[in-house]
Amino acid sequence: MSSLDKSGSKSFLSVQTIVLAQVAWAVLALLFFLLFSVTPKGEEPPDWYSLGTTIFEATAYLVALLLCFRNWRSPQIVSGRNVWLCIGLGMLFYFLGNLLFTYWELVLGLDAAVSPGDFFFILTYIFLVLGLWQAVSSRRLNLEIWQKGLVVGIGAIGIALAIWLWSSTPQEPDKTAFFLDSPAYAQTAPAAKPSLKPTPTAKSTVSAPATPAIAPTVTSQTGAKPGATEEKVIPSWAIDLKNALEPFKGPVNLFYLVCDVILLVLATALLLAFWGGRFSQSWRMIAFAAFCLYVADIWFKYANDHIVDYKSGSLPEVGWVFCGVLFGIGAALEYDLSSRSRRGSSRRRA
Repeated sequence: MSSLDKSGSKSFLSVQTIVLAQVAWAVLALLFFLLFSVTPKGEEPPDWYSLGTTIFEATAYLVALLLCFRNWRSPQIVSGRNVWLCIGLGMLFYFLGNLLFTYWELVLGLDAAVSPGDFFFILTYIFLVLGLWQAVSSRRLNLEIWQKGLVVGIGAIGIALAIWLWSSTPQEPDKTAFFLDSPAYAQTAPAAKPSLKPTPTAKSTVSAPATPAIAPTVTSQTGAKPGATEEKVIPSWAIDLKNALEPFKGPVNLFYLVCDVILLVLATALLLAFWGGRFSQSWRMIAFAAFCLYVADIWFKYANDHIVDYKSGSLPEVGWVFCGVLFGIGAALEYDLSSRSRRGSSRRRA
């Protein structure tokens, strides 16, 4: 490859280009949520809107994991390659979990309080906590008294909010009977055979043969025209899996609340530890990304427990898109600063 090609590719993938593209993606996502997240009372968001939110989130986290893995593979990264490996794995598992979450909620039409995507979301939290912990522990934190008080205060607020959300969760009745009686499940259940025995009627009366009752079907909620035959049938394996996952709703939500508080404290410590330093810009973005993740998670936990038949896609959930965008920007800034620092030290040695 010629030097012209190298310089052209380098300028195309410069940190300014990456940051501007990420900011533009975040602005588009915010406009999309602002314009289409509000639906008439009693109606659910259309499927195309839910698909659009998934595309915004998936793209943000896909770009972030590529940039984090680039930092992991670079020997020039000052903050440590293992830090970015953990953060990159967190982005990867969130990307996979989000796809499963969308399939569970949008395609199958099932309650997404607990879904197969939670397995990957749990791994996301584990690796993000590990990555941020390594970033904080690698620096000698010499926080002042007011800074320590700020960390403790924010942690206390996070714990109090988590306790309130956990204690205010309404006790849900057994949904199994209701779910088995739903029209979608009735379609998958074997229909009762009609009775073929004649009923005692007058001999002169000619009765039409009885026809088996047809269970109602669940049609698409948006864009359905009168007389449309499009149906959404829930497979039996999905019903069995939903019933198997239902008992894990409480422990999974408790795990998320605990991890959200830990990430909140680590983000605050990062913001104070890297404030004013040479690499403060990248880690400010990482800290703000953790804050956005916390806000979106807390809202989803509240809405899912206190809003009847809640379907994801409300405006506060744009924080998940912001989280992926900010992680990507932080990774790009870290890579650029580390490269310039290494080039500057090489010139001084020369």
